[in-house]
Amino acid sequence: MYAVDTIAAIATAPGSGGIGVVRVSGSASREIAVAILGHCPAPRHAAYLDFKEADQQLIDKGIAIYYVGPYSYTGEDVLELQAHGGPALMQILLKRCIALGARQAEPGEFTRRAYLNDKLDLAQAEAVADVINAATEAAARSAVRSLSGEFSSRIHALLQQLIDLRLYVEACLDFPEEDIDFISQGRVAEKLATVAVGLQSVFKEAQQGNLLREGIQVVLVGQPNVGKSSLMNQLAGEEVAIVTPIAGTTRDTIKNSIQINGVPLHIIDTAGLRETEDEVEQHGIARTWRALENASVALLLLDASHGIGNAEKLILQRLPQFLPKIWVHNKIDLDSTSPKIEKIDQQTHIHLSAKTGDGLSLLRQHLLEIAGWQPSGEGVFMARARHLTALDQVREHLELAAELLLQPELFAEELRLAQEELNTITGEFSPDDLLGEIFSRFCIGK
Repeated sequence: MYAVDTIAAIATAPGSGGIGVVRVSGSASREIAVAILGHCPAPRHAAYLDFKEADQQLIDKGIAIYYVGPYSYTGEDVLELQAHGGPALMQILLKRCIALGARQAEPGEFTRRAYLNDKLDLAQAEAVADVINAATEAAARSAVRSLSGEFSSRIHALLQQLIDLRLYVEACLDFPEEDIDFISQGRVAEKLATVAVGLQSVFKEAQQGNLLREGIQVVLVGQPNVGKSSLMNQLAGEEVAIVTPIAGTTRDTIKNSIQINGVPLHIIDTAGLRETEDEVEQHGIARTWRALENASVALLLLDASHGIGNAEKLILQRLPQFLPKIWVHNKIDLDSTSPKIEKIDQQTHIHLSAKTGDGLSLLRQHLLEIAGWQPSGEGVFMARARHLTALDQVREHLELAAELLLQPELFAEELRLAQEELNTITGEFSPDDLLGEIFSRFCIGK
């Protein structure tokens, strides 16, 4: 067991609630239970007891549960005190635990201890935060799948295939005097290809999971009064941006998050791009260009009756070259034309009405296609950007290994490097600074 001091924190969300929980973990948990409750409850049994101060003044009545390590969330002795969820009462109970020898837990410290005590691996530990922070139902279900170990199981299966291949190659290298073509007899190339196919499958599912976690940044750009705010309101399903016929109404970026088929979309409505003497509007335009630097896709709005003019071409020239772009021809309701999607010079053009909503389904579907979302996304596991980076590094090592097939020593080295990269995902090989970065983003109490 990872031996550390005793920590305590409020485990429920800030604010008032019917029930609040103070969690304690560490070797002093039993003594703290006796001091507050008068005795320590039987392990893993809920007991309705008085919670008392040092002078025996009543703090509250509630449920106490005591877990003996390693049969607890953290793998240590754990005490959970469930009381009425008033913020002041929670603070009193927490201060009582700290006065008895615990210290305030740091963000993510309970889950970090669970990881260090082998109660869950690093991918599962990250999934704890993803379950809490999931923005959509699909994201929550995917995070739970990762927490249950589905992602880790896939990684471990790849690891085992790599280890078996390494063992064979390195064992053969130990006996160079044997005049045997161990590469072909051991079907090394075929086994390496099998690992590569499995890796590609995991990578695709991880991409889907990362999309559910991060979503995509959609920035609306165009001249003033082309309907950016109206489109924002249609996509959001509510009036989040002010709409008037006056050009320049939107002077700053307005952000809102929605979901399409469970995929989060973070939409940013921006100030109309034009030359202006208005200092406030100039600041808004500057923020528009900054928002585009981190965008996943840009929607270039224009008035369908005017078409693409010089002003739109100038905007296009200033956009990042590799940023996916969709031309949105708005206001088709004014000339009663039908919504449509078409490709012109390898660029997508969607004709719709932000006022009536006609053609919005075409836009939603195309946004998912650009994001890379697959309709069969049900069943994917949650993944993070660092997981995708590690998997991509593994792919590169496997490709190099295939090129070095006739140089067994170098081939074996690439397999070793690929294995180390996979190990960083589940935490078998993770530097301390990476762990600090991961767990510092958790909420306190988890």
